Amino acid sequence: MRAAVITAPGGPEVFAIQDVEDPSVGPEEVLVAVRATALNRADLLQRRGRYPGPAGTRDDIPGLEMAGEVIEVGANVRQWKPGDRVMALLGGGGYADRIAVHERMLMAIPANLTFTQAASIPEVFLTAFDALFMQCGLQPGESVLVHAVGSGVGSAAVQLASAAGCRVFGTAGSEDKLQRAAELGLNVGVNYHDGDFAQVVKERTDGRGVDVILDVVGAAYWHLNVSAMAPRARMIIVGTMGGAKIEVDLGALMAKRASVQGTLLRARALEEKATLTQTFAKRCLPLFASERLVPVVDRVYPIAQVGEAHTYMETNANFGKIVLEHEVR
Repeated sequence: MRAAVITAPGGPEVFAIQDVEDPSVGPEEVLVAVRATALNRADLLQRRGRYPGPAGTRDDIPGLEMAGEVIEVGANVRQWKPGDRVMALLGGGGYADRIAVHERMLMAIPANLTFTQAASIPEVFLTAFDALFMQCGLQPGESVLVHAVGSGVGSAAVQLASAAGCRVFGTAGSEDKLQRAAELGLNVGVNYHDGDFAQVVKERTDGRGVDVILDVVGAAYWHLNVSAMAPRARMIIVGTMGGAKIEVDLGALMAKRASVQGTLLRARALEEKATLTQTFAKRCLPLFASERLVPVVDRVYPIAQVGEAHTYMETNANFGKIVLEHEVR
């Protein structure tokens, strides 16, 4: 099969399209012909040699999600058959033409979605769903602050929280991104270049603050995040684009009886990720079929232009996902 391979740690130019060995298929696995995959921030780190894949994956072939067509099933697989359209969260390998996936990690692609649209769903929607609902216990009627609403995780979180009946606050670096997020369900947007989001949150909640914060920035937003938290609020950190180390005032958290937790999805055990996948499929796939949730695709590149796609992602100009389409062979 063909794959976009990292030939050495470095910039976007280190990718090369190469022939690599086809994956083997275990008794509970499904072989999928990948039609599309999507970029994630982790791919940029992996390309630079700073984020190795979990055991059983290749460090030189990134790709944390895919959509494609089943071409072979293992001896014990009963749920899937050749020809089924499926999508999945991956530990890696999505930049290759074929991939073997455990049957419980697969989700059926709703009939109204293309492979390109479906490929933009698994990583960001599962991350946001897990963070907001499985870990923070977000409830209808609560308020949530989502940072980087123009990112893949951010745009997914806005939609999921809005669909659950929550009031959604969010930050972004441009008015255009805030306006596009408003079309997805954002209630109150703040441009971080010229606005203090903690102050806006307090003003719009009569001084109370928000119940849940989904943060991808980390250290740079810590103090403002704590200021924006309501009594007994929950904050979950899913990224550290603004730094990972900071001196904190524990008294501020104690006074609000607030909780803070971090999360990673890629390194979790198969059973945990499979349970999350099946819960998401049951609760959220019908919302894609009814278009209450929508994939957000910013740009599409052929897999041969993976370097250009990475270069574009590093500009932070995208709203939503950058997708790589594979050649049908």
